[in-house]
Amino acid sequence: MRRIILPALALILGTLILTASTGQKSFNVSPGQKVMFDLKTGGSIHIVGWDQPSVSIDYEISGKDAKDVQVDLQQTSRGVEVNSRYTGMSRSQSSNLQLHLKVPRKFDVDIDTMGGGVSISDLEGRITGKTMGGDLTLQGLKGVVELKTMGGNISLTQSEVDGHLHTMGGKVLFQDVTGDINGSSMGGNVVYRNVRVMKKSDSGQTLDKARSVGEEVHISTMGGDIRVEEAPEGANVSTMGGNIDIQSARHYAKAKTMGGDITIKAVDGWVNAVTMSGNVEVHVVGSGDEVKRDVVISSNSGEITLYVPANLSMEFDISLAYTKNSRQNYQIKSDFPVQIRATDEWSQSEGTPRKYIYGTGSYQGGKHRIKITTINGNIVIKRAP
Repeated sequence: MRRIILPALALILGTLILTASTGQKSFNVSPGQKVMFDLKTGGSIHIVGWDQPSVSIDYEISGKDAKDVQVDLQQTSRGVEVNSRYTGMSRSQSSNLQLHLKVPRKFDVDIDTMGGGVSISDLEGRITGKTMGGDLTLQGLKGVVELKTMGGNISLTQSEVDGHLHTMGGKVLFQDVTGDINGSSMGGNVVYRNVRVMKKSDSGQTLDKARSVGEEVHISTMGGDIRVEEAPEGANVSTMGGNIDIQSARHYAKAKTMGGDITIKAVDGWVNAVTMSGNVEVHVVGSGDEVKRDVVISSNSGEITLYVPANLSMEFDISLAYTKNSRQNYQIKSDFPVQIRATDEWSQSEGTPRKYIYGTGSYQGGKHRIKITTINGNIVIKRAP
């Protein structure tokens, strides 16, 4: 009986070793190499930079089909490859692969995973790739970042990077970031906090964009709010459906939403703000005529409030339309001299019958054009406090 039990026990122990749910391996690497992921099973990736000339990899597999997951770790002339695949024949398989890596602080990363979050910190290099679903959490990076998630939030903090980060459905947050970096979402809020744009000159020298006209904060999202804390060289933002909030911009602020409010708290330059349905509030600061300060604001349904410096030279071109089914008591109110003219007859030139109130006038020489249009909403122009 003992002879039978011992071989059986050995077989069980051997099986446990072959289907172990954890693994670890290290590779010595050279500068200029990279770590490459091809995860057919999906899996979460956690990478941290360290002061060693090696790549250390720990992994753990769990889930219903963990025994069918094969993880391959190998070294090539390009660096280190991390691959995973299912060995079973089932068409519906589920597992949870967690990868934890330590890599040299100067190292490149290329990611292709069928799903799972990605977190990378304290790393300098070129970071590229995509995940089919999961959050991107990035901190303390330098270099170039080109990453995409098909469904998850993006957080980039305390970094100096160029590139683009995109999510098909999630929030985007950039905070304490320097570089020529753009963030976009097909359906989520985009927030910039203390983002300072940098660029390279033709000679390769780094220039501070805060001192070079024409560079901007650029954000585009298919659906969600946009918030910009500071745009030292201007803001150009758009959303297919959401509110826009720009706290501070120099040179210009360009904002467009298909449905939502627009608030620009301080802009030292020109403005172009358009919403298909929502209120608009704009504060123009500064009054020197050497800077273009034209203002164009349009809403197809909403209130518009504009604050301008008391000594700004302006030419007013204001149009307020109201429809028959509205409350019809809308007004143009201005702290500056504006001649008001209202139409008596209902016009059907725009389809829905409507009447118009127009405001025109010139102030302090009329250097900067103020053009405002709205439908079924008051227009208020006030002296900035």
